[in-house]
Amino acid sequence: MSPEDLLVGLLSRWLAGHLDNIELRAGIEETGRQGLSADQEDALDDLVASLDRAGPTGRGDLEMVVRETLEALALG
Repeated sequence: MSPEDLLVGLLSRWLAGHLDNIELRAGIEETGRQGLSADQEDALDDLVASLDRAGPTGRGDLEMVVRETLEALALG
């Protein structure tokens, strides 16, 4: 499976409430960024920064950032 596919799966599971912020952050780091475009990497950087600010339980503004990251991954 490509990193994009793995990341889309992780983000989708987070949106559905099956992962918490810590699990999402760990999954992003575990998946890596090999083969991602600069725009996709920038989106992941923004998401990781937002996760760090939100802490282990905050979801507030994260949903918007997760959706934007999904869009960046889908568009390549």
